[in-house]
Amino acid sequence: QVRLVDSGGGSVQAGGSLRLSCVASGRAFSSYAMGWFRQTPGKEREFAAVINWSGNKTYYAESVKGRFTISRDNAKNALYLRMDNLKAEDTAVYYCAADYGLGLGVNTWEYEYWGKGTQVTVAS
Repeated sequence: QVRLVDSGGGSVQAGGSLRLSCVASGRAFSSYAMGWFRQTPGKEREFAAVINWSGNKTYYAESVKGRFTISRDNAKNALYLRMDNLKAEDTAVYYCAADYGLGLGVNTWEYEYWGKGTQVTVAS
């Protein structure tokens, strides 16, 4: 069992930056690939970024590539998402998720555990 607590959301102007955090407790954090997803009302939850268990492989959705950076600190059981040059269309609830596997999953069904989400609002 893994418990994920995501935080760091807020309201910013377009072009601004935020850093989201996700702290894990329970089973060995370094056993999991970790992802960030986001969701807006009435839409499916969508993939944003993923990082493998060791942190040496990452993959991004085209919509965030070059603006978002995913990272992790296994010693602190922590996952991060640095978001720069934010746009109004980045407004969503952001969720961290854990995948007990070696892959870089982009689908929600590949992830076993989820945080409760943190709201990011970008004003244009």
